[in-house]
Amino acid sequence: MAGYTTRISTANTYDNAVGQLMSRQSTLSQLQAQLSASKRVLRPSDDPTAAAQAERAITRQSRVVSEQRALEVQRNAITEAESTLGSAVSAVQDFRTLVVQAGNGALSATDRASIAQQLVTLRDQILGYANTRDSNGLPLFAGLGSTATPFVDSGGVSFDGISGQAGSSDVGVPSSLDGFATWMDVPTGNGVFTIAQTGTAINVSTDAGQVRSPAALTGHSYRVQFSTSGGATTYDVLDLSTGTAVQSAQPYTPGQSISFDGISFTANGTPTAGDALTIAPSTRTSLFHVLDQAITAVRDGNGASLTQGTTQALVQIDAGMARLSASRGRAGDLLNQVDNIATRQESRAVQLEADRSRAEDLDVVKALSDFQTQQTAYSAALGSYAQIQKLSLFNFIT
Repeated sequence: MAGYTTRISTANTYDNAVGQLMSRQSTLSQLQAQLSASKRVLRPSDDPTAAAQAERAITRQSRVVSEQRALEVQRNAITEAESTLGSAVSAVQDFRTLVVQAGNGALSATDRASIAQQLVTLRDQILGYANTRDSNGLPLFAGLGSTATPFVDSGGVSFDGISGQAGSSDVGVPSSLDGFATWMDVPTGNGVFTIAQTGTAINVSTDAGQVRSPAALTGHSYRVQFSTSGGATTYDVLDLSTGTAVQSAQPYTPGQSISFDGISFTANGTPTAGDALTIAPSTRTSLFHVLDQAITAVRDGNGASLTQGTTQALVQIDAGMARLSASRGRAGDLLNQVDNIATRQESRAVQLEADRSRAEDLDVVKALSDFQTQQTAYSAALGSYAQIQKLSLFNFIT
């Protein structure tokens, strides 16, 4: 059987060699570009799946960065609110000290007028704290929304906003506190009932009172009416809600408790006929109203009315400070939440960076090894091509 010989033309050999050179050169160029960028995926066509994964990770990273920036703004606002509440508590404590000082019966009307002026200055300072804004010009005590100045002083301070505390989320906290709960929700009296003098030139005063038997409380209003006869002083207790007598002709002794329907208070002084005390259920008022009442008592009160006014004011000022402290505690809780959220976001950012890196980053050690291998192969291809290029039948024709 006759044999066959396959003849490879010189041109075909050249074409194959050039093709191999071009392939090696393209691979080297790709590796060089990857090494320069330290990325395995330079364009979506290199690895569509990895490119999509990297894009998703980058998008999520951008969102996390935005959330972290917003969280820092919220942290700064709540930190400033907490600091402002601390300053407000200090100012209210100074106010309370002056009220105690004003209750000294040895002071003259001029002395009390001077103290009252100091109290007015502190009251205005506290109102300024309530209207404090953050670095972006937003009120720190706006609640669920308010005007630029949430607390308006026009014949008495009112809250020009929506009460309530915005909730936190997985990535942020509210940047303002509930102004109404902080400044406008102070219980009157002792928190259960109030005691007020009725009439003019009252000569009897009381403490804030207390609850002796919660089960016996009625929530009614009462009047304690004093009478004198033959040098003896007695009192009657009338239930104003039902119009019925609770106690009648009870002997009065200064410093002795008066008790009925689950409540008790101590009366002092020498009441005259017609003097009366009104007991009513506690309501809610603003801290500024409490301060205004205290200023009025110090400036205009004397004798029993001064004692009654300062005694009631001190109890309500303490309740107001408790509201400020509670809001300050709430600010501390929010700052703790900020720390926890920041920690989670940092962990999430690290995880997303790892996801992006796995999808598109280059294994530099492996890439350098591949580059050296390809460079060696390319040099060998160049050398073989140079040898092939010299081959020609004409070199053997003599």
